[in-house]
Amino acid sequence: QIQLVESGGGSVQAGGSLRLSCTASGNGGDTSCVGWFRQSPGKEREAVAYVYRDGISTYYADSVKGRFTISKDNAKKTLYLQMNNLKPEDTAMYYCAAGSAGINMALGGRVDFWGQGTQVTVSS
Repeated sequence: QIQLVESGGGSVQAGGSLRLSCTASGNGGDTSCVGWFRQSPGKEREAVAYVYRDGISTYYADSVKGRFTISKDNAKKTLYLQMNNLKPEDTAMYYCAAGSAGINMALGGRVDFWGQGTQVTVSS
């Protein structure tokens, strides 16, 4: 089993920045694709960004392109999400996710492991 633990959430004003981190531990799971989802009250959980094992193939939701950057440090087993120019509509619970293949559930992917989430609140 793989355990994912997020950190780095918080409250910022619009235009500010935050960096989320997700550290993996455990064994026995395939984490070929890792990424971030978010969910705000009354809305479905959506994929924000994810990256494949090669570290090159990435996906970004249209709403965050040019503002968010996903990266990972394999040696530290840590995934990052650098979020710049934050907007009030970015307010949500952010979840780290991992799977053996594509994890974008809206595209038929599957998430095998979830973190517990970290709250991001952006005020105007």
